[in-house]
Amino acid sequence: MNDFGFEAVRSVDVVVIGAGQAGLSAAFHLRRTGLEPDRDFVVLDHSPEPGGAWQFRWPSLTYGKVHGMHALPGMELTGADPARPSSEVIGAYFDTYERTFGLRVHRPVDVTAVREGEGGRLRVETSEGVWATRALINATGTWDRPFWPRYPGQETFRGRQLHTSGYPGPEAFAGQRVLVVGGGASGTQHLMEIAEVAAGTTWVTRSEPVWREGPFGEAEGRAAVALVEDRVRRGLPPRSVVSVTGLPLNDAIRAARARGVLDRLPMFDRITPTGVAWDDGRAVDVDVILWATGFRAAIDHLTPLRLREPGGGIRVEGTRAVRDERVHLVGYGPSASTIGANRAGRAAVSGIRRLLAREPVAAPAG
Repeated sequence: MNDFGFEAVRSVDVVVIGAGQAGLSAAFHLRRTGLEPDRDFVVLDHSPEPGGAWQFRWPSLTYGKVHGMHALPGMELTGADPARPSSEVIGAYFDTYERTFGLRVHRPVDVTAVREGEGGRLRVETSEGVWATRALINATGTWDRPFWPRYPGQETFRGRQLHTSGYPGPEAFAGQRVLVVGGGASGTQHLMEIAEVAAGTTWVTRSEPVWREGPFGEAEGRAAVALVEDRVRRGLPPRSVVSVTGLPLNDAIRAARARGVLDRLPMFDRITPTGVAWDDGRAVDVDVILWATGFRAAIDHLTPLRLREPGGGIRVEGTRAVRDERVHLVGYGPSASTIGANRAGRAAVSGIRRLLAREPVAAPAG
């Protein structure tokens, strides 16, 4: 509120929510087309520091272990020490990127809701006030919505349960019996690290892991992205690209398989006070359950716009939400990879420039 008791609303042409790979790519392309930060567009990020979700990654995930980090547009990431934690390498890179291109990211800012505003604009409600915008680029990713499956007896378990989002590194599991749940890249990485220090490990997945032999070229990548894109086009919740590509076989994976570390069991049926059990009579006692069960899109703040389809997802054509042409989603579904996020940022800005070129929308009073 201002001194006269009226709500102060700041107006811009574009609000970008999120300053990870997709958000920074979008901001770069907005600036490249002649829009000025804090005058024509604003970037809002709820994280405390530059680096997107990378700043929260566990210390043992070094830059050399990162799978397919693609440079942001206009600036390569060079000379990075592969032994340095990826959170530090990429955090520093994003920080330099923001300063080099003068993107003026506002942080930490929490976006609580986006709803219909006045004069055809969207109303973006945040912890630093209200913004009125002609267009929105949502680049909030998935890190803030870890997925925790629910199983009978879960509340009775006397050990520790944690998710990938809170994984502290392998040292925290020394001498313990650890159950890792999940067949993705994070689950296998956690398992192989923990097996080096734990008293014992058990691996369970909902389906048999699919191991990918040989090179993964451009044609295979396009086919995988097309499968994810089809779900988004039909308004279904997106699946990760990794879920349709399988897990790449490398020397570390082969060695772990040879040692029995990656011997997989099917999902248990219930959780007991001391571990997990199957209906066929099998049971395993563990001290820790690590849920490497992935994430969901962090888009609850868009709920007032009613963009979701009956299938539970937001139907997207390219990056544009089908139910509202003012809203573009980047880093969502097929653009969740780092290279996909770059392309989506450029595509979203192209669509928004066409939207802005139409009859100007009146700014709200305030």
